[in-house]
Amino acid sequence: MQASIKIGTRGSALALWQANWVKSRLETIHSGLRAELIIIKTKGDIILDVPLAKVGGKGLFVKELEEALLDGRIDLAVHSMKDVPAEFPAGLGIAAILERADPRDVLLAVDYAALADLPTGARVGSSSLRRQCQLLHERPDLHMESLRGNVNTRIQKLESGQFAAIVLAAAGVQRLGLTARVVEYFAPERIIPANGQGAVGIECRIDDHTTRTLLTPLDHAETSIAVRAERAFLHQLEGGCQVPIAGYARLQGGALVMAGRVGSLDGKEMITRELTGAVEDPEGLGRSLADTLIALGADRLLALP
Repeated sequence: MQASIKIGTRGSALALWQANWVKSRLETIHSGLRAELIIIKTKGDIILDVPLAKVGGKGLFVKELEEALLDGRIDLAVHSMKDVPAEFPAGLGIAAILERADPRDVLLAVDYAALADLPTGARVGSSSLRRQCQLLHERPDLHMESLRGNVNTRIQKLESGQFAAIVLAAAGVQRLGLTARVVEYFAPERIIPANGQGAVGIECRIDDHTTRTLLTPLDHAETSIAVRAERAFLHQLEGGCQVPIAGYARLQGGALVMAGRVGSLDGKEMITRELTGAVEDPEGLGRSLADTLIALGADRLLALP
């Protein structure tokens, strides 16, 4: 049995919560194993004054962790799956996906009880073009503004009056016990989540069979199937953070059901479809859904500057 293992993580409170959970599970399952957290600052943690879409998108939160994997400084990296690009560097891959937490988005506010209660022209903060698009589709009068930083920082900006409301992932808010300001949970069919939202993935070197064996018990089959469909959908659309893309898959009645959406930045156009496929071929369902949206005109939205 391997005596120790190094876990790479970002340094935010949420990233550390996730990494410590993985550490605890590994040490519990594998008696005698000692797991050490190695905190690595990513470009996404450093550049906080520019919208993600303008500085490189998803890869900003994983590149430095992947470099540490490739040069052997760490044995595995813990990621929020919604931050992981559709393609991996050669030699790396996801070895386990943990059971998914709440996939929904939530609205946080101090003076209002729901999205419908926000006054005309209210300032709403979100770092996600996907969220901005879908909120503007419902409330085109809202003034959407980019909101970067960790969960605590974003909530502090709300409480200081900089925003009438902000939108975050339910999973992160719940994991950190910061639900006091949550006023509305958006059903996944209303505001479709990001691909992989609520799921935590563990990346390692493909040829590191010892680490992969250690991680096998952490993989949650149902979540893994759903996320595989969502990532195939994203990959087929060649999407990152430049265009609003949403995808959410779930097992239902022995089948895999997935909803996908592509929209314009202003929320005026949204193309949405839901398909059902075989649990045994999640990637096939994700690609089919992407092709369906493209046939309905999503390629034009994806090509917009």
